Amino acid sequence: MEIKAADVAKLRKMTGAGMMDCKKALQEAEGDFDRAQEIIREKGKLIASKRADRDAAEGVVVVKNLGKKAYMLCLACETDFVAKNESFIATANEILETAVSNDVADLDALKAVKMGAATVADFVTEKSGQTGEKIEIAYYAKIEAPYIASYVHFNNKLGTLIGFNMEVAETVGKNVAVQAATMAPIAISKEDTPAEVIEKERQIGREQARLDGKPEAMLDKIAEGKVNKFLSENTLLNQASIDDNKTTVGKYIQANNPGATVIAYKRYSLND
Repeated sequence: MEIKAADVAKLRKMTGAGMMDCKKALQEAEGDFDRAQEIIREKGKLIASKRADRDAAEGVVVVKNLGKKAYMLCLACETDFVAKNESFIATANEILETAVSNDVADLDALKAVKMGAATVADFVTEKSGQTGEKIEIAYYAKIEAPYIASYVHFNNKLGTLIGFNMEVAETVGKNVAVQAATMAPIAISKEDTPAEVIEKERQIGREQARLDGKPEAMLDKIAEGKVNKFLSENTLLNQASIDDNKTTVGKYIQANNPGATVIAYKRYSLND
């Protein structure tokens, strides 16, 4: 049957698929728009399935900071060409807005949220069909705090969210968010560092001391010193401040905003 250009354009607006894909779907569906949309969805699922083992190492990180709540999402793809496409960036922001409007707590919940007639998971699958690449939500996080600072690096591949227990100077918040982006701390402080991480570093320190020929009686003490050094370099509040390397981040915050500290922290990088 003859497919009118107006109908192709209408389906393209409804689905975001390419003109030829829309035309072929309408021809196969004999002009039935509902069936044509389903054909396009099925094509997306097929492409997503075929490319499931591909590495989605490119993408874009987007953030929405509402002051006391903040959300961060990474939509990943296979190539930098797609990642820099305005339509792809708009898709990432559209998904993020859906997360914000539904105040979604985690990635699993986000995938189940409806975007129109489809779930977010199905919406992302459809995008795979449109681009021909593996598309996935690589990361999603939400934090809540009395004051939140956020940062997205200029290449849109790295972002941080920092929650404070009270309002801090905007410059302080930004500097701490940049600190976290640059130095990639594994946790806020020793207290929220996973116990298995600390124990692993303790074992490494003990074994290294033994290999260095240190007396057995000194191994535990040396290992604790190694752990403390590790924590000072890898926890946010204990790191040397990149804004003032003569002090730690925790002391830097306190010096500018007495009583303030970090209570929530999220970081995601496509390059890690």
